[in-house]
Amino acid sequence: MTRSEFEHIAAQLRQRVLKVGLDFFGSKEDAEDAAQETMVQLWCYCEHIDAERNVEALAVRVAKNCCVSMHRKVSQRDGSFVFDSANTKEPSLCETPQAQLEAKDTQRMLMETIALLKPRERELFEMRQIEGLSVDEVSKQTGIPKPSVVAMVSAARKKVFIELTRRMKQ
Repeated sequence: MTRSEFEHIAAQLRQRVLKVGLDFFGSKEDAEDAAQETMVQLWCYCEHIDAERNVEALAVRVAKNCCVSMHRKVSQRDGSFVFDSANTKEPSLCETPQAQLEAKDTQRMLMETIALLKPRERELFEMRQIEGLSVDEVSKQTGIPKPSVVAMVSAARKKVFIELTRRMKQ
């Protein structure tokens, strides 16, 4: 599947994997995290996906696996999900040396993209996604109301995804 083909179905897939996350967690916040992680993984591997097969079924499977992984991390870390940037594309999971190089390149682009966020966006994004702080903890540390933290982190995630998508096209 080409990146262009993936982009045409990404919105539909995202809605489907978001539903999987909501069914699994019962929490919109955790479901968003799972959906984002799923979409990043699918994006990283989209060129290895056979477009003739049921891509939605693959997306659901990846989403379920992400939910299980997140649940395990939550259990280990007393309720806070930690964004493991290395987990988005571990070279050890890649099948070929070329795929390993692509994984490292994608990882580098992801970190560069995060660095492009405005300072406040980056701070909140990193607190929530990299440090694994809960929304309550981020709100308490920054003095920003919880709904605003959720909105700002969500907007930062969207910016990261859009910029990463743009960079991958180049």
